[in-house]
Amino acid sequence: MDKLLTCFYKRPNAVTRLICFPWAGGGSLFYAQWGRLLDESIEVCSIRLPGRESRFSEPFAQSMDQIVDEITAVLLPQLQEKSFSFFGHSFGSLTSFATALRLKEKYGLEPVHMFVSGASAPHSKSRSTSTKRSELSDEEFLKWMSTTGGTPAEILENKEAVQLFLPSLKADLRVVENYVYDKPASPPLSCGLTCFDGTEDIPHDLHAWKELTSGDFNIHMLPGGHFYLKDPNNEKSLVTHITKYLEAAEVDYF
Repeated sequence: MDKLLTCFYKRPNAVTRLICFPWAGGGSLFYAQWGRLLDESIEVCSIRLPGRESRFSEPFAQSMDQIVDEITAVLLPQLQEKSFSFFGHSFGSLTSFATALRLKEKYGLEPVHMFVSGASAPHSKSRSTSTKRSELSDEEFLKWMSTTGGTPAEILENKEAVQLFLPSLKADLRVVENYVYDKPASPPLSCGLTCFDGTEDIPHDLHAWKELTSGDFNIHMLPGGHFYLKDPNNEKSLVTHITKYLEAAEVDYF
């Protein structure tokens, strides 16, 4: 399990777990430090996908099913042990949803709350019309990255640094670009679902997420672009919202 998860603040007596899913090309370290910001009743674990950090030598995942297969196989015993919730940003919103769907359909398990950020719902028509970024040349890709924010210009201009993160980023984008999920006849989930997004990011179809759950649905907009969550003030706001929703979910859970 330690290969897949980073958990800086282990809390075996925590009431619930928050499992965080990385953005495209991202690792586990950003979310792992949320453990110091959240209440003692919440244990924070962050997903580490193959091809990065301590798994750098492993080949990248080729499909959404491959990612979900590993996560469910490794985490299932822990998820059966106590309540859990998911947080995912951008690519992580889709991987977290695909994982939640598998858990619900195959094992009858469901998060007490889903937190998604910076992404349109998986069945939204806006996804099918978007450009396939993974097919851009490296030069075009870096130009696009410079518009999203979150990556310092000096990193994008450093060829050695670029070669460290570009392969994983393109691999993850290829996975999500090939992930197809049709609009369901009825909501597949029943947990609460909260969307977050940056006010200056490109518009995302957030309202379509409401069609995926019969539970409570909320949207919160925070100042900034695609990587608004890296701003310390926004990070505090996120943690405050997450804590509030998890406290309410635990009351219902028990």
